[in-house]
Amino acid sequence: MRLLECVPNISEGRDQDKITLLAEGVKKHRGVRLLDFSSDKDHHRSVFTFIGEPEAIKDAVFSLAMQAIDLIDMREHQGGHPRLGAVDVVPFIPIQGVEMEEAIQIAHAFGKALGKRGIPIFFYEEASTQPERKDLPSIRRGEYEGLEEKLKDPEWKPDEGPHHFNPRSGATVVGARFPLVAYNVNLETKDLALAREIAKKVRFKDGGFPHVRAMGVDLKEKGIVQVSMNLTNYRATNIPEVYEFIRGEALKKGVEIEGSEIVGLIPMGVLEGIAQNYLKYPQFSIRQVIEQRILEFE
Repeated sequence: MRLLECVPNISEGRDQDKITLLAEGVKKHRGVRLLDFSSDKDHHRSVFTFIGEPEAIKDAVFSLAMQAIDLIDMREHQGGHPRLGAVDVVPFIPIQGVEMEEAIQIAHAFGKALGKRGIPIFFYEEASTQPERKDLPSIRRGEYEGLEEKLKDPEWKPDEGPHHFNPRSGATVVGARFPLVAYNVNLETKDLALAREIAKKVRFKDGGFPHVRAMGVDLKEKGIVQVSMNLTNYRATNIPEVYEFIRGEALKKGVEIEGSEIVGLIPMGVLEGIAQNYLKYPQFSIRQVIEQRILEFE
C-alpha cells in the first residue's frame, strides 16, 4: 500500500460544529482514513491528520480546504498561534511506498489548484521554490495582519494564486516534509514573559536545540502559559531533551510544569527515543513491544 500523510492546520479551534463538519467531510473520501483531529481554543486552530493513496489525499485535502475557506472569515480571527490564512498550512508527508519527490509533486499540484480559487500560495520545506521560503516561520512573519503589505513586495510574490490580498481567506502555505512532532509544555504561571524567555533559549535559531522551533503562548482559558514547539527532526532532538531543559529553566524561577501535550500523531521512533532516554536503555527498540511484533506478523 502506498501511503501519503497530510496534516492541514485550519484557523478554527472554537466552533465545534464547524470542526466536526470539516472532519466528517474528510471521512467521506474513499481511500482516505482520518487518523486524528484536535483543536485548541487558545491557539484558535485545528489540526487534521489523514493518510491514503497520494491522489486520494490530494482530493480530500482540496475538499477540506474549500470547505474551510467557505466557513472561516479571517477578518474575525484572533488566536495565540501564528497564521496567514483560513487554511494556514498544508504539509504532505511520505509514509510508505511514496518518495519525497512524489510528495513534492502532490504539494505543487494542490497549491496550483487552490491558487486558482483565489488563494495566494507559498511553497515551503522540500516543496519550496526559493531558498528563503524553505522555513515556515519566515513565510509566516507578519502573519495575517501584515499579509496585505507583504504581498505588495515583489520578493513575496506568491508561488501560485493571485498576487493581491484576500481579506477573507488570507494565504496558504503548502509543503512537503518529513514527520515532525508538535509538542507543548504548560507552565503553572501566567508569566508570558517567562514562557517567551524559555522558548527563545530552546529554539534553534536563537542558539537552542537543533531542529526546534518554539514560542511562548498565553493560554487565557486555562490561566497559564505554554512553550509551544515543533521538533522538525526528532532523531536530532527528541522530547525528553527539551522537556528536561524547560523544566529546569522554569524551576529556576520557582515555576512547576503543569503538564505537556503532543498535538496530532507521532512516529514510533519518538517513543523509542523517550524510552531510551528515561529508562537509560539505549538499545530499546519498538520491536520489543508485543503489539508491534503482532502487526509485523500479520
